[in-house]
Amino acid sequence: MHAYRALEATFARLSALEDASGILGWDAQTLMPDGAAEGRGDQIAVLRGLAHDLLTDPATADRLAAAADEDGLDAWQRANLAEMRRAHTHAAAVPRDLVEASARAVSRAEMTWREARRMSDFALLRPDLAEVLHLQREIGRAKGEALGLAPYDALLDSYDPGLRQDTVDPLFAVLEAELPGLIAEAQARQAAAGPVPVPEGPFPVETQRQVGLTLMRAAGFDFTRGRLDVSLHPFCGGATDDVRITTRYDEADFARALMGVLHETGHALYEQGRPAAWRRQPVGAARGMSLHESQSLTLEMQAGRSRDFVAYLAPLVRAAFGGTGPAWEADALYRTYTTVAPGFIRVDADECTYPAHILLRYGLERALIRGEMEIGDLPGAFDEGMRRLLGLTVPDDARGCLQDIHWPGGAWGYFPTYTLGAMMAAQLFDAACKAEPDLRPGLARGDFAPLVGWLRANVHHKGSAFGTQEILAAATGRPLSAELFLGHLRRRYLDA
Repeated sequence: MHAYRALEATFARLSALEDASGILGWDAQTLMPDGAAEGRGDQIAVLRGLAHDLLTDPATADRLAAAADEDGLDAWQRANLAEMRRAHTHAAAVPRDLVEASARAVSRAEMTWREARRMSDFALLRPDLAEVLHLQREIGRAKGEALGLAPYDALLDSYDPGLRQDTVDPLFAVLEAELPGLIAEAQARQAAAGPVPVPEGPFPVETQRQVGLTLMRAAGFDFTRGRLDVSLHPFCGGATDDVRITTRYDEADFARALMGVLHETGHALYEQGRPAAWRRQPVGAARGMSLHESQSLTLEMQAGRSRDFVAYLAPLVRAAFGGTGPAWEADALYRTYTTVAPGFIRVDADECTYPAHILLRYGLERALIRGEMEIGDLPGAFDEGMRRLLGLTVPDDARGCLQDIHWPGGAWGYFPTYTLGAMMAAQLFDAACKAEPDLRPGLARGDFAPLVGWLRANVHHKGSAFGTQEILAAATGRPLSAELFLGHLRRRYLDA
């Protein structure tokens, strides 16, 4: 097993480089002064270049070939070798100069995006975003040639191994056909029920933060290996043993920050729950972003917005903010958390309208990568899609195509994983509730242990030893189903 052991050492070094990039990236989005952006871009580009060199070193290719014939590898080691080979194929397909050029372009575009969004001016971002798109097309083509895939499928595979457009399209077609009617009926039912009493602020940021920390502790977040901070766009990042999540606060609305904390904590629990013995090897990584999103949405949407959990949350926030009256009762808070109202901002969207935001972005980024649309057409196409899918007229770029960091950040092929993750979350939560009779009563006490324990055993501890669909089917007994997700929405929003 000489070749395999040498590969393990190489991939442990790669893990360390990725962790360093992760901390630098976290800092860039939380604490770094704007003037340091160019230097930070160079730093991250160099680290990614070094990682690329390690992966594409001829010695790595030779060892991968030799290890395939070695005896004595157990099932996890063979799965690890398969993940090593997959990582090498993706990396070897892309020249080092393209890797570094993309890293620098992304760093520039991310900083420009912050100013463009603040000014609500797409024209500021257009040149930098055009360069990111150009490089993503090149990366997609290069990977596609190596993998025998279309460029956009190759980008999807980077975020979710094995995911293809021919898997996504039929699932999304069902949602696009069913969601408009479901949304309209849910809104009609809410209108008939009358207005929801809403707590009045202000809600101090520090109090919101303390409540968020309480929820993280209840969910089982390990603060010896992670922390909570603030960023413009909430995310989960950091390093293998240093998982850092962020949220953003609004003193007029505590609900958004708290749900943001639960969402990112779901991501963090997956990272903290990966198989410890393999945490610096590819097989110990999270399987892919669809499954990752399922973990955040299981915590936020399935558990965090359930009647059971809100029964625990209502007295907690009432005491924290000194609230009195009907607006602070569990029923009012539940109605607030399950209000269906089409809006402009994806990250603030409710559970029913959120998939429409993803359907829009999936169609746009696919057309851009394919060359069927150019970057200058993006604002108009985005606005048209919002009218078609949600009946909204976008008032400005900040609430339109500038609202997300993903495209300037180089994350092309990522967006569909959000809604695929929501579908998986519904399926996983349903299976967990059937397997763990104390799960719902536990949520009503603020006890996530039955849910998180089930997720640890059925998702987190499996790392990347199996494919996404294998993990889902083993945990739930069925393949991914759009109908099961729609059934969840109907029960929550139409039958309640």
